[in-house]
Amino acid sequence: MTQLVETAPLAASCPVVTPTGVVELLLAADAGVAGGGHDRLMQSEAISQRTADQTLSVVPPVAPRLSEAVVSCRALTKRYGDLAAVNEVTFSLERGTVTGYLGPNGAGKTTTLRLLLGLAEPTAGDALVFERRYGELEQPFHYVGAVLESNDFHPARSGRDHLRMLAVAAGLPLSRVEEMLELVDLRDAAKRRVRAYSLGMRQRLGLAAALLGDPQLLILDEPANEADPSGVRWLRTFLQTLAAEGRTVLISSHRLAQVAQTVDQVLIIDHGRLLARGPLDELTTNGQSLEDVYLELTAGEAS
Repeated sequence: MTQLVETAPLAASCPVVTPTGVVELLLAADAGVAGGGHDRLMQSEAISQRTADQTLSVVPPVAPRLSEAVVSCRALTKRYGDLAAVNEVTFSLERGTVTGYLGPNGAGKTTTLRLLLGLAEPTAGDALVFERRYGELEQPFHYVGAVLESNDFHPARSGRDHLRMLAVAAGLPLSRVEEMLELVDLRDAAKRRVRAYSLGMRQRLGLAAALLGDPQLLILDEPANEADPSGVRWLRTFLQTLAAEGRTVLISSHRLAQVAQTVDQVLIIDHGRLLARGPLDELTTNGQSLEDVYLELTAGEAS
């Protein structure tokens, strides 16, 4: 049995934090479309401007305590019949870090993320964000933002209207939409329909949606998949800037070269079991590259 390779722990103790899913927000927003809400959102820019600073009546979220752990998985297990998709996985993440969650396809990465986000129930163990299960968070979009797919958009909507629908559903000011479009460099393309967006533009729109609630944790599943070199570089700088602001980023990927230039912490999983965890510079000592460590632990398994 492969033993867990561990350097220093990623965090002393970390509960799991999950973001409000884009899918759930879109479902809520589309319910408004059926009742005419979409027509209201498509009115003139003058009306949009007047409502830019309006919010729904919601209770302000309680800011996370600095002493709280951001993410914590404790003996996390998820079984589907006889298959253990995630098997007693334990790790924690601290603030201001970018962590790469690495493993071959089918290793258990996406299942772990779904457990953290409350999209699946664990068979055993805990998946916590900010010391609570995702479903226990009030207004989770203020805590967690997530992008699990890059095609989670209505193709006939513009990028701006996609974000407006989410903002209305979440009770966020429409001014956040313009801020996020600027942040991800999509302001000039905001009026175009999403069906005309390139893959990289759709990925940035997903990031904008995940960040609408100004969350402290960002969870991304294969964020640079099929991105061109300029898109990879943009994403790397963007995520490192978020971490420098004190946010926590968890990236699932099997693209080692891209991850090695982006992250400062590494988790390696295969066949549902966590094989290694720790700071990147400590896992890659003695002249070993991240690829060397990864292939040694996964026995060179193809992704």
